[in-house]
Amino acid sequence: MRMGYDLTLEQQQKLIMTPELKLALKILQLPAIELDELIGQEVETNPVLDFEEETRDLKNEKEAKEEKEEQKIDKEQKESDIDWKEYLQYQGKNYYLENSENDDSNENAFDNLTTYSYTLKDHLLLQLHISILKPEYNEIAEYIIESLDENGYLTVQVEELSAIFKRDTKEIEKVLSIVQTFDPIGVAARDVKECLLLQLKIKDELTDRLKIVIEEHLDDIANNRLNNIAKRLLMSLDEVQKLSDTIKSLEPKPGRSFEGSISTKYLVPDAYIEKIEDDYAVTINDRYASKLMINQYYKNILNCEDKSSEACQYINDKLSSAIWLIKSLEHRKNTLYNVIKAIVEYQKDFFDKGVMHLKGMTLKTIADKVSVHESTVSRAISNKCIQTPRGTFEIKYFFSSGIDSGMGSSVSSVTIKKMIKDLIDHENTSKPISDQEISDKLIKEGVSISRRTIAKYRDEMNIPASSKRRRYKA
Repeated sequence: MRMGYDLTLEQQQKLIMTPELKLALKILQLPAIELDELIGQEVETNPVLDFEEETRDLKNEKEAKEEKEEQKIDKEQKESDIDWKEYLQYQGKNYYLENSENDDSNENAFDNLTTYSYTLKDHLLLQLHISILKPEYNEIAEYIIESLDENGYLTVQVEELSAIFKRDTKEIEKVLSIVQTFDPIGVAARDVKECLLLQLKIKDELTDRLKIVIEEHLDDIANNRLNNIAKRLLMSLDEVQKLSDTIKSLEPKPGRSFEGSISTKYLVPDAYIEKIEDDYAVTINDRYASKLMINQYYKNILNCEDKSSEACQYINDKLSSAIWLIKSLEHRKNTLYNVIKAIVEYQKDFFDKGVMHLKGMTLKTIADKVSVHESTVSRAISNKCIQTPRGTFEIKYFFSSGIDSGMGSSVSSVTIKKMIKDLIDHENTSKPISDQEISDKLIKEGVSISRRTIAKYRDEMNIPASSKRRRYKA
């Protein structure tokens, strides 16, 4: 056995992730909103970067003042003389449709501003403040309201409240019963059974049989086991079906009708697709990226300063960072445009005729058309959405596995789900269609699909099995 130190020479290939490359990959993956935030942060930290509308030629004070006065006097005349449509049409690269309606004129519109969400707790506190309660009970009621979850259920025990406020449990129950009368009905319940009973009680629809079914047979109702209930309560299936319909008409989560503080306020598409005659034009949303530029003032400093000075080195570093950012943004724009253009070409039947004509499409399909790696396509479509003549969709919506249609093409899983849902929507509810029957019908229509796949797609759509969909006369 030989031990010692040796010098050896070998070649190997490996990818070194430089900070610049990491930034480029990050920018490619970011959706429009987060990209705008990133650009804003870069402009704040890098003095070399600036927005086009904020940079102006250096002028003396007198010239600036005269120009301002001239603009004020001739504003209306100048606006009427400019052919804005022609101006916008020929700005930018030829792959970018600048004459779209989605310009920057509305970026400061009130509709785009986020607003405070009126929450469930706000709604309940408002009702509490106009209620007539003893002062010592107000604090307990507020604590109860603050202890509700997003669905409106109480998350603390009465015994805990009793210990906190040093009050008898009967007093706590009394305050809780008052809060439970607030809108929405069923709020502040401790479980789903109490929630349903509260709603029926407030509606004055609570009967002995409904109470027994909710307290003892709620699981049977959920699984459509109405025969069990009929046998145990000596009722007809028709009567049990009516009770089931009444219970299912109630709201098991009374708080979900209110927006939470973390809910999405609005959606900004990363691209727009517009139909022009028989073709589709793609517009990339880069309202801030397209305005980004190098500040001329710092370029002039480089020409005047000593190349070895600290100021010059600092500006050079910031300039390199700024140029790389602009190149990365341009690369993101090109890649996203090419990917979306390829999607539009491949899914043209969908845009022309609707969801039933959506084809099965994979990342490799588009990667081959655009001549990039699949991981690049994956990053380009990640968390992004597009606005189309048929609505706004996540780009991932167009990527789904396909099933052979028997005619040399594949049918998207989205299309198959739509076909399954249509068959179930038109079924005989007293004898629901089974998964095997759905499979047989689709095979007749040229879609080769197994019963197992039907069950998988049905579960993904949250559609219960045929045994749970069956309805009895009511």
